[in-house]
Amino acid sequence: MTQFLSLLLNGLSLGAIYALIALGFVIIFKASEVTSFMQGSLLLLGAYLMGRFHETLGFWGAVALGIVGSAVAAILVERVLINRLRGAPVISLAILTIGVDLIIVTELTRRIGSDILNVGHPWGGESISLGGVGITTNRALAIVVAGILITAFFVTFKYSSWGISMRAAAEDGEAAALMGIRMGRVSMVAWMIAGVLAAVAGLFAVGAPTPGVTPAVATVALSALPAAILGGLDSTGGALVGGLLIGVAEAMAAGYQDEIAFLGRGFGDVVPYVVMVAVLLVRPSGLFGTREMTRV
Repeated sequence: MTQFLSLLLNGLSLGAIYALIALGFVIIFKASEVTSFMQGSLLLLGAYLMGRFHETLGFWGAVALGIVGSAVAAILVERVLINRLRGAPVISLAILTIGVDLIIVTELTRRIGSDILNVGHPWGGESISLGGVGITTNRALAIVVAGILITAFFVTFKYSSWGISMRAAAEDGEAAALMGIRMGRVSMVAWMIAGVLAAVAGLFAVGAPTPGVTPAVATVALSALPAAILGGLDSTGGALVGGLLIGVAEAMAAGYQDEIAFLGRGFGDVVPYVVMVAVLLVRPSGLFGTREMTRV
């Protein structure tokens, strides 16, 4: 039972990181109908800036730089590329984000090289015990910070003028534009928020038990994408639920790998996609996604 609770708690902490990234996917899709594959590069960019400048600026200064850097990079991509190609086929825009992601990740990989950058978390590798179940302080803080940010987003999404504009744009972009909603601004803010969420996720993704910043950190987003699709690519609540489900499933598969060895030693790495496919076979729109109705 102790092992199960430990895996569950660590799975929830990993799921909180996935939820932040998945929420970025969903926000961009709702605001601009673009499936962005850039979250991995934005996460790596934020973590890289934190690791490279934490000795110069201090931990909190480096964190601020990483968050701002990822947000600015997201805004530049949206303003320079996505906004100018508005109206282009969505598949073309998705492929464009893949290309930009590869460019950023390749450049950061060149800069990092074989090094492992240390972000210098003040809490280091310390652990805490919750009811006899251990978890690293870094992962515990990930749950708390993710909870605060996601709650703040939901409140903003429901009550702020930007949130109302975004919901209107997601419902009917053409009608929203005719009503005076500035679609470009809605899209830009959505990309900026996605960049901020990616950087915050990167802050905790490179902390204990992870050794530090390496190019492989960008692949964390590959596990968060199934979380967004599983929850429903147009559902902000689905991003949270999907992230937690994927995190718990991945932690359980890794913890009980001896019991499921017949599925292969690397089965834990593909669990996010297995869960995603299983759910989509039953609900093609995701757990909370909007079902499209077509009159025939």
